[in-house]
Amino acid sequence: MIAGPTASGKSSLAVELAGHFQGEIINADSVQVYRGMDVGSAKPSMRERKGIPHHLLDVADPDEDFNAAIYCSLAQPVLDGVEKKKNLCLVVGGTGLYIKALLGGLLECPPGDSALREELCRVDEESAPGFLYEKLKIMDPEAALKIHPNDSVRIIRAIEVMQLTNERLSLLMRKHDFKERAFHTLKIGLQVDREQLYDRINQRSLNMIEKGLVEETESLLQKGYSPDLKAMKSIGYRHVIQFLKGDCDMGEAIRQLQTDTRRYAKRQLTWFRADQEMIWINPEDKNNIIGMIRDFIANDE
Repeated sequence: MIAGPTASGKSSLAVELAGHFQGEIINADSVQVYRGMDVGSAKPSMRERKGIPHHLLDVADPDEDFNAAIYCSLAQPVLDGVEKKKNLCLVVGGTGLYIKALLGGLLECPPGDSALREELCRVDEESAPGFLYEKLKIMDPEAALKIHPNDSVRIIRAIEVMQLTNERLSLLMRKHDFKERAFHTLKIGLQVDREQLYDRINQRSLNMIEKGLVEETESLLQKGYSPDLKAMKSIGYRHVIQFLKGDCDMGEAIRQLQTDTRRYAKRQLTWFRADQEMIWINPEDKNNIIGMIRDFIANDE
């Protein structure tokens, strides 16, 4: 597994490693699963993939439901298939929940309650910004720390689960602890100096605009995808939508994109650093990483 914050070099390193070991890559980025969302998700192009098999890219349309359970249902058969071929499988991405669920099993939660969810959505729409997040902070401060205040989908789901189970979400997660291990895994976290990481993020945000993020977002809107969709509220797309609506100029949109991406990277690091099995290493130390993987393969045989 190759994990780490956005802009830490996961995709390019994974391609090099897969080429070295004749491996295959399973995407673990929650936006790269969507068709047509290429620039904003930093999805590797066909040229960048260099002929390496990539799985779970472009498996859903932006208006399709997609979550950790669906991700696991698609990823597990791929893992089984790669294992049967005796190939190295690299799970690569920055969506910690997807990786945790795939490698440690899903948290058992009650199915969604449509009436309750509709009521929570109505409250969210009719209340002042941040109302439901403040409610979540009161109900479960620990769970709230792991959810962005603007992520209404996850906020509503967290409150829904707690109201249906009468238990705090953080307590449910601790009870489960994601220990249903089905795979022997080497966990590599990419550690980049914070100042260098933030410089990369700032430059990456500018590059996305230059590569056509505005045009890509316009194309998605023209195809009828609502700006209120979960996918369209992801980093990059929501900032461009604000610009297209006239709520800010391009300079402000880019500044907010850079700021929100840096904040997202901090949350990713907090998530991954909680995993005691993660081995942190600089992505430039490729010889050491190759040696670790070689030892892992030898011990697994």
